[in-house]
Amino acid sequence: MGTAIPVDLRAGGYVEDEYLAAGIASSYRTASALTGDGRWRFSPDATASYRTRIVVRRPAKASAFSGNVVVEWLNVSGGVDADPEWATLHEEIMRRGDVWVGVSAQRIGVMGGPVLVKVAGAGSDLAGQGLRAIDPARYGSLQHPGDGYAFDIYTQIARSLRTGAALGGLHPQRLIAAGESQSAFAMVTYYDGVQPLTDAFDGFFVHSRGATGLPLVGPGKSADLAGSLGGTPAIFRTDQGPPVIDVQTESDVTGILNSSRALQPDTDRFRLWEVTGTAHADAHLLGANASAIDCGAPVNNGTTHLVAKVALRALTTWLATGTAPVAAPRIGLISGATPQVRRDADGIALGGIRTPPVDVPVATLSGVPGPKSSTICLLLGSTTPFSTTRLAQLYPSHAAYQQRYDADADKTIKAGFVLSDDRAALLAYADPSAITG
Repeated sequence: MGTAIPVDLRAGGYVEDEYLAAGIASSYRTASALTGDGRWRFSPDATASYRTRIVVRRPAKASAFSGNVVVEWLNVSGGVDADPEWATLHEEIMRRGDVWVGVSAQRIGVMGGPVLVKVAGAGSDLAGQGLRAIDPARYGSLQHPGDGYAFDIYTQIARSLRTGAALGGLHPQRLIAAGESQSAFAMVTYYDGVQPLTDAFDGFFVHSRGATGLPLVGPGKSADLAGSLGGTPAIFRTDQGPPVIDVQTESDVTGILNSSRALQPDTDRFRLWEVTGTAHADAHLLGANASAIDCGAPVNNGTTHLVAKVALRALTTWLATGTAPVAAPRIGLISGATPQVRRDADGIALGGIRTPPVDVPVATLSGVPGPKSSTICLLLGSTTPFSTTRLAQLYPSHAAYQQRYDADADKTIKAGFVLSDDRAALLAYADPSAITG
């Protein structure tokens, strides 16, 4: 599994299992144009056999189970199955007793194929090989018929989980579809075109979507995500029941993903949270690999994962009680043919969900990438430390800075955008050593 964040499952009272999932899956065809309102009409098309794998991380004790199962569509943009939602959310998943299931839904993860985003670091030599080639003894029997079938593969696995299969005797109360980046594009397509046919999921956790959905493709093909970026933007349709919470980083809103083209208002079934001072991927998500990437500036070190964890809790509460998450302000935009983020004199974005590192700053946290151009750098934003002169203007002393930071942390928690459980993690982003007074 392509993850840069090691987690001690046993210490957290969790176990991990891996299973084969096999069956006959259907692809889909569209009955009409894919319109911007998301009210797409799909119908089953061809069928093909598949044999893929899932990874299950669950509480070792049944009594600890929350009833929530988070089903992550594993991300293949780096050429291997990666679990960015687990990396982002695992503290919240484990302390609440949720089950996490990672699904090898797409062809590249199983069979190999072109690498969309090349990331230097441990395991990068495996990119594009696929599970079958990485470990033939373990995965040589796997078979994936193409990404056009991925949506039904995902549905069939969800339906099996609903019965308790692969969960060690646990029985779910709520199934949550989850995906980040390329997998978030898949969530758009699934919600708008497939969920109306299957009713397979109770809620959707979407993280860093672009303006479009993941395209449908023919047998043996992998989805052309890069080619779809300039396609017709689409919102999450508003005529079905399962709620959606969509967490977007600052760089997602404009930049290469340009989710602002699919901006939609909150409803009683939809919440959009845009997080100021964050990037599509960041120092937390990269872990030890961050030091191996040279973008000409330090990569973004924002608080996406802290906001995402409260978003997951807000979604599970929404499902369990009907109480919707708090509404969040949008990041300010300068309108035009190519919208730009509104910024203050320090280069920090205006509006959006704000946390102490952007409201009591010692550096400019931004979705704007460093000066060295590469696909991965376009996604990593930047962190630019303030000059000593600017810091002296803002903070007369270490104590003054820390007092303001702590007060803003409590304000953020009270507003509902960071959990009180994560207060210590939020305070750890403070950097009083930068202050000379």
